[in-house]
Amino acid sequence: MNERIKLIKPYISFNEVSTELEEIFESGQLTKGQHVAKFVKSLTDYTGGQYAVPMTSATTALTMCLKVLGIKKGDKVAISDFSFPATANVVEDVEATPIFIDVDKDTYNMSVDDLRSKIDDKVKAVIFVDALGSPSGLDKIKAVCEEFGIPLIEDAACAIGSSIDGVKVGNLADLTCFSFHPRKLLTTGEGGAILTNNAEYATWLDMKANHGASGLRGKVFDFVDFGYNYRMSEIQALMGWKQVQKLDGITERRNLIANQYAEILEPLGMKRQQIAAGVYHNIQSLIFTVPETVQRDDLIDYLAKHNIESTLGTYCLSGTTFYSNKYNTIQPNAQWLENNTITLPCYDDVDVQLVANTIKQFLSQHAKT
Repeated sequence: MNERIKLIKPYISFNEVSTELEEIFESGQLTKGQHVAKFVKSLTDYTGGQYAVPMTSATTALTMCLKVLGIKKGDKVAISDFSFPATANVVEDVEATPIFIDVDKDTYNMSVDDLRSKIDDKVKAVIFVDALGSPSGLDKIKAVCEEFGIPLIEDAACAIGSSIDGVKVGNLADLTCFSFHPRKLLTTGEGGAILTNNAEYATWLDMKANHGASGLRGKVFDFVDFGYNYRMSEIQALMGWKQVQKLDGITERRNLIANQYAEILEPLGMKRQQIAAGVYHNIQSLIFTVPETVQRDDLIDYLAKHNIESTLGTYCLSGTTFYSNKYNTIQPNAQWLENNTITLPCYDDVDVQLVANTIKQFLSQHAKT
């Protein structure tokens, strides 16, 4: 049996950071040092966003975005329904109500028409999710938000390196949240960041992420508000800074791999996630819908038996047990995508031909009964 083929491998090695790691340990400054500052600057330089605030995760980043906007109990937040549960969980955490917006079956992103139909005077924010890294349709959602005067939060957990008409994600929405989880193209182990062009938001977020500290009172820190410890360590920041410098090359290579898969699989009835005109997709995750003649879960099981890792695209949030029991508003397109999408391995040395041939074998042998 072939060596196990994973979904993704980190684009960082020990050798790339070993010298600086030794310096960090020798200095004794493991947080709030030069590497955090360098990583923050690299994020703003790369995305074009004016301010970057590092966080412990994209989840804490999303929560803080809701807090800086003053979202509270009684408010509604419209969210893309095809996403990881964190997108909805942060709304619950501030005691607001998530309004699940169905998605387009081709791009997997928020439906403009469904958003319009569900906006009322209690909707105080919109969270657009860049499904699997693609910001397709974000510009249209942004126009709706501007029309109604509603702040736009971009859940860009998967989307660093993507862009619309040459403008990078991180410089498009009012607030943008990145994730640096191990399955992301840029990983710091765990971690995240908020990008914004709003100076007041940035100042507040930085203060709240640092225990409410803001400058000095005499010779000691002054704490002007209560806050949290959502800081990033020097080691995490070092890893992130190293990867920002090579991110464009990573996304270019992943696009080439995705095209290789598509050439083989699309003639077999596998349909790749569609990307809107003017959008550059970083291929955070390589997603296809399976032919109607097969069960997606059967394909995942078949690949696993052949030592190939795969998984669903992501989740229909309104269809999860908690949210379906509480709100009973399951969105049909998001549910269909949860049931019919598959994520395939994508990284530099993946054996595309082996994975594709294994899928071809499955498709020739299996059909829904």
